[in-house]
This record gives sequence, structure tokens and C-alpha cells, in this order.
Amino acid sequence: MPTIDALSERLTDYLDLQQIREVRRAYFYAEQAHDGQRRKSGEPYVTHPLSVASILAQMHMDHQSLMAAMLHDVIEDTEINYEGVSSQFGDTVADIVDGVSKLAHLDFETKAEAQASNFQKMVLAMAEDIRVILVKLADRMHNMRTLGAMPPEKQRRIARETLDIYAPIAARLGMRDLQVELEDLAFQAQHPMRAKYIRRAVVQARGQRKDVISSIQNSIQERLHQEGLPGLVTGREKHLYSIYQKMKSQRKSFAEIMDVFAFRIVTESVDECYRILGTVHNLYKPVPGRFKDYIAIPKANGYQSLHTALFGARDITIEVQIRTKEMDAVASQGIAEHSHYKAYGDSESAVGSYNRARKWVQGLLEMQKRAGNSMEFIETVKTDLFPDEVYVFTPKGRILELPHGATPIDFAYAVHTDVGNSCVSCRINRRLAPLSQPLENGQTVEIITAPGAQPNMAWQNFVVTGKARSSIRHFLKNQQRHESVALGRRLLSQFLGNYGAQIKDIDQAALKQLLAEAELKSLDDLLEDVGMGNRMAYVVARRLKPSDAAEAVSKEGREKQRPLAIQGTEGMVLQYAKCCRPIPGDTIIGHISTGRGLVIHRTDCRNIGYLRDDPEKCIYLEWAKDTEDEFTVSLKLEVESQRGLIASLATTVASTGANILKIDTGEREGQLATVEVDLTVTNRVHLARVIKKLRVLKSVNKVSRS
Repeated sequence: MPTIDALSERLTDYLDLQQIREVRRAYFYAEQAHDGQRRKSGEPYVTHPLSVASILAQMHMDHQSLMAAMLHDVIEDTEINYEGVSSQFGDTVADIVDGVSKLAHLDFETKAEAQASNFQKMVLAMAEDIRVILVKLADRMHNMRTLGAMPPEKQRRIARETLDIYAPIAARLGMRDLQVELEDLAFQAQHPMRAKYIRRAVVQARGQRKDVISSIQNSIQERLHQEGLPGLVTGREKHLYSIYQKMKSQRKSFAEIMDVFAFRIVTESVDECYRILGTVHNLYKPVPGRFKDYIAIPKANGYQSLHTALFGARDITIEVQIRTKEMDAVASQGIAEHSHYKAYGDSESAVGSYNRARKWVQGLLEMQKRAGNSMEFIETVKTDLFPDEVYVFTPKGRILELPHGATPIDFAYAVHTDVGNSCVSCRINRRLAPLSQPLENGQTVEIITAPGAQPNMAWQNFVVTGKARSSIRHFLKNQQRHESVALGRRLLSQFLGNYGAQIKDIDQAALKQLLAEAELKSLDDLLEDVGMGNRMAYVVARRLKPSDAAEAVSKEGREKQRPLAIQGTEGMVLQYAKCCRPIPGDTIIGHISTGRGLVIHRTDCRNIGYLRDDPEKCIYLEWAKDTEDEFTVSLKLEVESQRGLIASLATTVASTGANILKIDTGEREGQLATVEVDLTVTNRVHLARVIKKLRVLKSVNKVSRS
């Protein structure tokens, strides 16, 4: 069990005396605050913050991080508040403690929702000071080490959360040592029997492979010595969880995974890394396609190394990583290595790792602002904690890192949100390509934009990055609200017209009361509800009509009023019924459907018949004169079967300026066949022209609109 004296002794390696005194003062403050509290294991509670601070001390974190670690539970678990911590230890320490704490005890429907909300708050705090996440990860590490005192059900829940959120965050920040330990501890808690068998098999394999490993290690070390290259060669152990994941995802046996021997060579400079690579390629033959240069193009978390695979003697596959001492430190500690470069001069790898981490946290913050709720946000973050990256180029040669399976849409949003929102097509290596095509390493991607373009709802089916998904959702949500408010305003104006009033004349007292009853904040929120069909426009109009307004006009009077004009560009809140497919020129009627907005039918449609005379459900409509959109219509043709029939039908339709979407041939009856065609036209006049041309064809006996 760690003690404050042992920790103080260790801190003399890199902190000055005054800073160590501050850390000790924070410890005694926490000890007093947690007095009488015990952990599930029975130990005094203060042993937990002391252990968390010890973990951070191993990473050589600064004294403020260590003080925050000592105090990280006082706001949540004792009567001390933010002001109390701030007055004693300063705002910086209090802010880190506040970021790690759960901030507020809110009532949630589910535990998952509460955890998601806490994580969301932590991201906000991380954006202010990235040390928040380091303290949180150290806190989670000690909790995982002492998980045995918890009930099995709670152990599994905490282990699942660690594997889903905290281990991937540690990986994303480049903190491999911490990530590996978190994963192994969580794996043992979630699948104790599987972990036990794999550990036993690893120990057994280690004994059998000892001679082979030392033989390969000696031959590489000897060759480096001959070439006069400095480098320390070590065998690299695979950890339990990575073995389990590979067995599961690659469907390989334990023996197949352990047949690959892994080594790491740590040297002095980047130049020597590449010279050592040439030396090992001379010693053993390289495996084609297995070389990766993460020094020239670092991973998203700042990781740098050369990776190569070699064919050794006796058909053994050897994996080799080659890196400098500085890169090795950053690979183990990630952004925690930032504290070293602050104290001891610039380290390029550590600065790069830290800057990438800051950029990632800023990206999280942007997603958090767009997310509808904390659960949506945490799902977005989980998809963004990707294990593999592809590296693609902009036309100007800038490198972008994207997750495996990313598409040009993901690339567009990675460049800038506005580029993604106005994207219409793309070129991959100068050739036009679909927006859904997964990108591959080394491709050059060019995004083509248009001023009036906007995101498509279908994009959500194939984008993989959190930023793209949250940006598309945010845009569509805002667009839908804007369109719903506009339609709601038009519908309410229409029904207020029955009382001889307009929106500006509505009774303000009645509006205030209605908003309070409906738990809405403003008139726009009410209009959005009306536009989406969640509230009946005639009911709202009756509630809000001026007190001196006349009674509602009769049905005949309503029919004489000017109907609502349909532009065809109302967007997501206006649907055209698929049963009758109305087009400009048809007489139309609108049915207000809950959650969908206004659904337009032809007045002679059988599906709307029983609602036609109900003023509460339907509204009279007309087409605006300047409607220029294209509308889908279905035609049914009775034809004489002959060679080249479909080609002649398609040519005839195209000659009228219409566009065929679908053509379907039904069953034949002798020489007669039925053909159904879906095509787009601008109005009834255009449709009449298409039908007239089709009737001229000798093989067509009958044309009718479905």
C-alpha cells in the first residue's frame, strides 16, 4: 500500500521541494475530508486518491495534476465544494477536480444515460485542461486494480464501460501502457475463465519459445553490432486482451497467433531507424505489403515507429518495430510525455502527440454541441475511437487521417463542416467516384461542392466518423425545424382566416397559457409542433383567436377562401402520397399526419375519401403557379409483346423530356403484356404529352395513370 512519504520520496526525482509540499498538503486535506469513509475492501478511503496520485507520479505528471488526483473525490463524496478547493489550492486544481467529479446529481431514466451525461461533462472539462482525462484514467486504473471487492454484476458493468470508453481513450491519446493494463484488467473481470486459460497458454508458450526468441534476438543484435548501429533489441509480449481479440476477429487459433514472434529495436535517431530497417531486411527476407512507415506519417494519436514483417528461419514470421528512445517514451506514455518536454526542453514527438490530442478533444467538443442528447453523443464518440486509420491526401498534398472504412463524405467533413454540407460529388485519384466508396491508403480525394447543395439523409447509412454523423444530423434537424415552423405558420394563418384574423392578432394571454400547458418556450416551438402535425392547426387557431373574433365560417365559406398554395419546395415536412402520386394540375387536398407534417393526396384518392369533409383533419390546397420541381407519376400500359418494345418505350418517353425511374413488365397473356412505368414529369400538361406520344406507338393498346 503506498504512503505519502514513499510518494514524496519518488517525487524528488523531478519536482522541487515547494511543489512536493503542495502535494503533501493536498493529501492531508483529502485525508481529513474523507475521515471515517472506507472503501468496499475495508481500507481507509484516502488510500484511493493516494494510489491515483502514485500512478500519475509514475508518468512524471506535474504537481497540479497530483494535487487534483488527491482531491478528485472531495467535491463528490464530502461536504467540501468547488469554492473550498479553489480557496485552498487555486482555480487550476479546482477546475481539474471539478472536471473529474460528477458535477451534478441529476435524475436519469437509465444508468447508461447518467454515465453518458457525466462523460459529456468530462469532455467539456477536458477542452479546458487536458489533464482532466489523465486524472480520470488514473482513477479508473486504480478502481480496476481493486475491482475484486465489488459484486460480480458491478464488476462486469465497470469492465464493459472500461473497454467501451476508457481503454479506447487511452489508446487515442497514445498511452499504450495504461491502455494495455486497463484492457487486461477489464478482460479478466468480464471473462475470468477465458482470461485464465489464455494466461496459462501464454506462460506455457513462453517456456517453449524461449530458445527461439533468444536465438533471433541475438542474431539481430549481432548484425547491428557488425554494422556499427546502436540499438537495443527486445522481445515484445502480446497482452491477453489483444490475443483474445485477434482469436475472435480473425478466427485464428491460439497457436496461429503465437507463431508470430515480435521484437522491438530502440535506437538513437530517425536516420538510424531507417538504416536498421535496411539491415534487418538484409538479414531476413521482408514479407511483401507488410511494411508501414509511421515515422513519416504518424498515427492520429502521435504514435511513430517503423513496422515490418520478416520471414525467419524454420518458417517463422517475425514482426519488428523500430523507433527512437523518444518515440518509445511517447508510444508508452502518449500525451503524459508532454510533461517531460515542458520541463526538460522540446521533444518533437511529445509536442506532436499533445497537439493531436488537443485537436481530437476540440473535435469532441464540436460534436458535443451538435448532439441532441448525451446518449447520442456517447455513441458518436464510441464510433470515433477507431483502432485503424487510412491516410489520404487533399489535392494540395495535405495528409488527413480517417478511420478504416471512411468515405469521401467523412473526408469532406474532416476538411471543414461547410465543405461536407455543400458536397455534391467527388474525384478519387482524379476520377469521378461514388460518395459511398470506402477510401484506401494513399488516395488523393477532391470534393466537388455546389452553393445550393445540402446533406442527404441517406449519407448517414455509410459515414463512419463521429464528426460527419453529428454534422449531418445537426443540419437535418435544423432544416426540419425551419421548414416545420414555416409550414406551421402557413397552416395557422389559414385556420385563423376562418375567424377573420391573422397571426399578429392572436390573444397573447391565451398564447402564454397554451405555451405553459404544452411546456414550450416560444411561438416558434408551437408553430414547429403544428407543422409536424403533432398539434391540430384548427385547435390552436380556436385557442388563440382574438376575443372579439367572429365565429368560424361555414364549410361553404371555407371552400370559397383561397386555398393554401403548395410550392413543391417545402422539404421534409411535406410528403406526396404514394397511393395517388399528385402532380401540378391535379386538384389536391392535404391531410395533417402526426410526426410527418402535411401529406398531399389527389381529391379523388380513395384513401382520403372518409376524411375529405372533416375540416379538422384536411385542408384545401392548390399548386403555386411557379412550381418547377419534377414529380413522380405511375403509368400502366397494355402492350402487344414484340422485340425491342422496352427500348422504343424508353426512347419515346425520353423524347418528351420525361425521365424513367423504373420499368416493370408484368405477366403475359398470349401476345398481350402489362408494363408499369414510373417516370418524372413537371405537371399534368407534360404528362398528357407523354401519354399522347405513347398512344401513337403501334404496339401500345392502352395507357392509363395508376
